[in-house]
Amino acid sequence: MTRTDASEVAVKASIKRHAGIPRFSGHLPQLAGCETLIQHLPIMKNILVKELVQLCDRNRDGSFSTQAARKDILVLVGKQLLQDGYRNLGSQHLKPKHVTHLVERWKEEGLTGATIKNRMSHLRWWSEKINKASVIPRTNTALGIERRRYVTNRSKAREVTADELDKIKDERLRVSIELQRAFGLRREECLKFQPSYAMAAAPDKIQLKAQWCKGGRARAIPILTDYQRDVLARAMVLAGSGSMIPSNQSYIERLKQYENATNRAGMSKLHGLRHEYAQNRYRELTGWDAPARGGLKSKELTTEQKAQDLAARLKISQELGHNREAITAVYLGR
Repeated sequence: MTRTDASEVAVKASIKRHAGIPRFSGHLPQLAGCETLIQHLPIMKNILVKELVQLCDRNRDGSFSTQAARKDILVLVGKQLLQDGYRNLGSQHLKPKHVTHLVERWKEEGLTGATIKNRMSHLRWWSEKINKASVIPRTNTALGIERRRYVTNRSKAREVTADELDKIKDERLRVSIELQRAFGLRREECLKFQPSYAMAAAPDKIQLKAQWCKGGRARAIPILTDYQRDVLARAMVLAGSGSMIPSNQSYIERLKQYENATNRAGMSKLHGLRHEYAQNRYRELTGWDAPARGGLKSKELTTEQKAQDLAARLKISQELGHNREAITAVYLGR
């Protein structure tokens, strides 16, 4: 007898004692006080969670981190729907009432609009995969989710000094961080970066694979400075035809090393390197500092300057892998 079988027998025996039934007939008695015991029966499975995991495994869209986040959120969604009484659901059974219920629950839990919007992106992915995109409104506003506020006009840019880099003893990790700084890459992108692939497209830009990027959005970034060329040359020597992850390591193992090494070196908030890149590019493209660096605010710009501002923001958004002008307010201010 397996451990699971033994636990089922034990729970069923307990139910018999509570119900005063001398012999278990194969059906659980519907008696007061038995609900807790019934909930713990191993035979009670969340079919929805199982099918959502299978859906994620069959459709590996986006980067590794995107896939992992999607699966975590959808597993949570399945469990929450079960907890709230939506039983016997399968992945094909998503309806507007389920979406509305989840949004209301998350609001009651005090989640921010940004967090709820993030979860909604995974719900929309689910609905699209089962050909039911119409069960979710096109806009979050229709669900009463507050608009996200991007503007802070406070710089979150971060610089990395030579002394800090010297504390990173692993040369590949050190160059990966320099790739972050030189091209505004995300952490996953700088680790999965393959110099031979990235530099093959053209001499004046690097090309990022969709598999490296958040949301599976491939993109190109211009090569404009001697520093960028120097970092690429060193990356090529270290990686050869491979990536910045050593051939004997997985991405997860390398990520852990990255986190440990940067923590030991006191290099926190390296996402700020993307802010630094964006603000430097804004000055290059417009000729003046971004509002987050104390430059002119949008309302202070002339008509001609506003056109330059918009063009610069769109270009920077593309280079950062967002493709939305609104998100540039996070990096540049408004």
